[in-house]
Amino acid sequence: MLATSSATKCSRNANNRKSTVSNRKVKFPDRIYTSEEIGLAQSLIERGHKHRLRVLGGGLFREKAAKALRLIKTARYYDFLRTYIRRIVEVDGFSQLREVDLEIWANIYTVENAVEGASFLVQKACQMKMYLEGKRHYDNIGEKDAVEKRQEFLKALAERSRDSCIKEECEKRLRLWDESKFL
Repeated sequence: MLATSSATKCSRNANNRKSTVSNRKVKFPDRIYTSEEIGLAQSLIERGHKHRLRVLGGGLFREKAAKALRLIKTARYYDFLRTYIRRIVEVDGFSQLREVDLEIWANIYTVENAVEGASFLVQKACQMKMYLEGKRHYDNIGEKDAVEKRQEFLKALAERSRDSCIKEECEKRLRLWDESKFL
């Protein structure tokens, strides 16, 4: 009987790692590819699912990504990021959103500047949200909406940060985005 009780506890602990939705426990899909997986993901997100965000990569990458994530928390966008992104993975190539895996692939240069890195992560989370909603999340249309979310984030960070260097960097980034509208 003792062994059964112990096994039940292990089973319960494993189930607790799954997303709790209403009274049933439903596991978030490993990949978001089919319409059924997208529907399940949307349903879980609507009910409040948040991922345990993981950063995978070398020590320097994880350190710089952690700085960007602290800024995202300062601006109160961390829950938004955890809703749509599961992992941030260091790569040697281009930084990009990997919709099927709910991942952001990022190189070290993406997170070199914490403010720029944080705003990039928020932009990609916005694009992941658009993907799950069935909206166009790429090309001119999707990028335009995602960049607006990025600018919204920069304004929120500038407003909420106490660090004058962070505020200045946010203002600088916002000016650069405004100037690029005319190019």
